[in-house]
Amino acid sequence: MSKISPIHEAIKLYAKQLRVPTFTDYDAVARQLEPGDGYDKFLCEIMKQELSQRQEAGQRRRIKKAGFPVMKTLDEFDYDRLEHVSKALIWELASCDYIKNRQNIVMIGNPGAGKSHLSLGLGMKACYAGFNVKFYTAMNLANELAEAIQFHRLSKLEKSLAKHDLLIIDELSYLTFNRHQSEMLFQVISERSERASIIVSTNLEFSRWTELFENEIMVAAMIDRLTFRSHVFNMNVTDSYRLEKTLLY
Repeated sequence: MSKISPIHEAIKLYAKQLRVPTFTDYDAVARQLEPGDGYDKFLCEIMKQELSQRQEAGQRRRIKKAGFPVMKTLDEFDYDRLEHVSKALIWELASCDYIKNRQNIVMIGNPGAGKSHLSLGLGMKACYAGFNVKFYTAMNLANELAEAIQFHRLSKLEKSLAKHDLLIIDELSYLTFNRHQSEMLFQVISERSERASIIVSTNLEFSRWTELFENEIMVAAMIDRLTFRSHVFNMNVTDSYRLEKTLLY
């Protein structure tokens, strides 16, 4: 049984206090060096390893905080099914420049077109790129806002939402929102206008959004804010992806 040296114990202690846990694996890094490598090479390699692990831990933390209902990646998506949007454009957006430019993405199309999958995939890419992301269905967001008002936590929730670089609002189409819910959702979208990015997916074309919200003037203002300097996708497809999968089984 090998004896742990006092110097190794000291390194473990210093690594913990300095919050550089990978430094305790210094011996493994040293074994990978070439005979002619000096101390600077060793230091560079161990620092690179520490940075890599911190980045991976940050990615895992951001993905967990995003609240994705399932993990979906852009690599898993079947781009051959898209009839009006190119694969190249989706991967261009995966660079996250639209977030840096504070632009939005609105996906409009029939059920089973892959809107949620793409929203999740773009959200995952944003997390990997270091951006703070939050995912909601439209109804969950409306309910959380209503609950925040009820328990006097609206200001806290609004501050939390403002910290996210990308807000994803999925399924803006299945349920009608009452006046109070409409106003709160409008407020969230308005506050982010030209300040931070939103991805919205919906089954309804803009002309039918009055079916979701009571106030037509507010609907027009909401659409105006969402589409300003934004990417609007026609996601309509001939066949539903979920229906295809069901028929296969």
